[in-house]
Order: sequence, then C-alpha cells, then structure tokens
Amino acid sequence: MAATTTSLRIPAIAPAASVAKVRTGRRHIDPRSGRALEILGHAIEYLTDEFVEEGAPVSASDPRVQAVQLLMSVNRQVYFDCPIMPTFAERCRAFLHSYFA
Repeated sequence: MAATTTSLRIPAIAPAASVAKVRTGRRHIDPRSGRALEILGHAIEYLTDEFVEEGAPVSASDPRVQAVQLLMSVNRQVYFDCPIMPTFAERCRAFLHSYFA
C-alpha cells in the first residue's frame, strides 16, 4: 500500500495568538481546563478520522471542516487561557529580588 501525504491548510476561525504575545514555557493547566482540552481533542480526532475515512474532497465550505475549525479554535482558547508557569530562572530571580530587597 502506497502512502501519500497531502498538505491541508485550514484557516482558523478565531485569530491565532500573535507570536509576539505568546511566551514560550509550560502552562499550568488546572483539572477543569485539562478535562476540556481532553474532550475537545477527542472530538477533533473523531471528526477528523470520520472525514478522512470517508475520503471526501476537502472544502472550506464543508460543515464538517468548519466544525473541526471551531473545535480547534475553542481548544486554542482554553489552552491560551491557562497561565504560564514561571521558569526556574524566573523563580530564582524573584526569590533573590525579594530576599535582597
């Protein structure tokens, strides 16, 4: 069986966060947000698998593609609403600053 790869560009419904605004680092994901991300991830995976299994041509006007876009947008929103944890260096700097201040 030959494998083919297809590049699929799906425009986001909600604007993605600007690269300048997003700081790299780990996020603190509380249990409620974690559960929401898990459910959204399963829904995205399920709809995508169903769509791929059918083998229908990809169209941005397809309601299933729009549903996946909507779920991905909500997934990003939930993820980016989680606070970024300070790095070890930032924690050390804050400790030393408070200690010597």
